[in-house]
Amino acid sequence: MITLKSSRELELMREAGRLVAQAHKIIREMVQPGVRTKSIDSEVESFFRKHNATPLFKGVPGKVPYPASTCISINEQVVHGIPGERELCEGDIVSVDTACRLNGWCGDAAWTYAVGQIDHEKQKLMQVGERNLWLAIDHLCKFQRWSQVAGLMEREVHKAGFSVVEQFVGHGIGREMHEDPQVPNFVSPQLRRHDFRLEPGLVIAIEPMVNSGTKNVRVSKSDQWTVTTKDNRPSVHFEHTVAITSTGPVILTRLDD
Repeated sequence: MITLKSSRELELMREAGRLVAQAHKIIREMVQPGVRTKSIDSEVESFFRKHNATPLFKGVPGKVPYPASTCISINEQVVHGIPGERELCEGDIVSVDTACRLNGWCGDAAWTYAVGQIDHEKQKLMQVGERNLWLAIDHLCKFQRWSQVAGLMEREVHKAGFSVVEQFVGHGIGREMHEDPQVPNFVSPQLRRHDFRLEPGLVIAIEPMVNSGTKNVRVSKSDQWTVTTKDNRPSVHFEHTVAITSTGPVILTRLDD
């Protein structure tokens, strides 16, 4: 069941979202050649703890509990990459996803960063992925139903010659990180059955995942979490927690500036 949030609840979510935005500022400054992914994760977890916020990814159930406070996915890794000893290298793209709960409310955001100079394919992929997120946010109050936004997102990705990941979707968010509704970035028979209205009080995590090649992905057998593209071509991931209000969409996981 979809739960609409009040103005007061949106303010509380904004506080959690601001912490996530500040965490991404830390991440952006750390993304440099030679930096180990576990160092980024450690800084983010320390930042959340310092502000009395709970990192939401650590301990998420799976075949094994997720062991970190961030998901750090490099190049062909789509989502759920586990931080560790791997060092970032010049020319990599790295997608970092993180979330926290503050005073009972959640914020969730992801972004793909370039490590130094990247090639043309990765540049275009990053541009298309980021533009796809802003396209969705811009149309939240122009359309009546999510399927209209999802169809627009899907068409724009395909027009650029890329593919939309279909195994993972966005989600509602509030007191829990994952709430109703599911928020896909493509149109399917399932979406048509479970489509939802775009109305004030709705809060969703919009997160397009765009692949350079095939849309098909696989989960690592070694760690049971890391998702990679089947053709090993690069992928990007952009996400904001967004509220619909009577005056338009409000990005909750963005700094005031």
